[in-house]
Amino acid sequence: MASSLMYTQKVNTEILTGMDNSKIVGDTIQLERETYNAFIKMKDAAEKDGIKIKLVSGFRDFYRQQIIWNNKYKKFTKEFLLDGPSAIKEIIRFSTIPGTSRHHWGTEIDVIDKNFENEKNLLIAKKYEEGGIFNSLKKWMDKNSEKFGFYIVYDDDDKRPGFEYEPWHYTYKPVSNLYHTEFLKLDLKSIISKTKLAGKEFINEEFIKKYIDENIMGISSHLK
Repeated sequence: MASSLMYTQKVNTEILTGMDNSKIVGDTIQLERETYNAFIKMKDAAEKDGIKIKLVSGFRDFYRQQIIWNNKYKKFTKEFLLDGPSAIKEIIRFSTIPGTSRHHWGTEIDVIDKNFENEKNLLIAKKYEEGGIFNSLKKWMDKNSEKFGFYIVYDDDDKRPGFEYEPWHYTYKPVSNLYHTEFLKLDLKSIISKTKLAGKEFINEEFIKKYIDENIMGISSHLK
């Protein structure tokens, strides 16, 4: 706990919004240092039980998230002819506003079973259910992930607002809870206004309040 508290004292706006990757370690697996070490321990333990955990998304910087967002915004407004607010509403069903993604922290992991890494459309909830190709992985994670500090972020509680259910997305709670607390202190409107984010003119104070209440705070109850 002492190292996590020390870490929090050093966190800044750029780290919290994915514009500073100085706390990120690793090569093919890129995570915040404490998260990285915990993930490797969990990965090794799973392999001893015959489960091969593969990370398909860890740290994602602001600029990568902005590209994802802008491409989706263009698709929804140009191809599907949605107006700006409607396009944004559709995007945030699954994607975060750049600068607000938990993946910016390096504490988040999206996982699959390595045995099926060549399958198409990997991150689909039904593939983690009974009979799905990732069900053995999901059962192992349900039983063991919290022992290593990893908790599911967007569970299947139908009373939880915000992002859709993501059975692949886990967070390293000892660090991410501290980051979450610091993140809530940020002035998101000011940060977003200085970016090249498509549709930012529709992201006003009212929208941001609702987004924080539903999406940022719409996480599994065991993370609150």
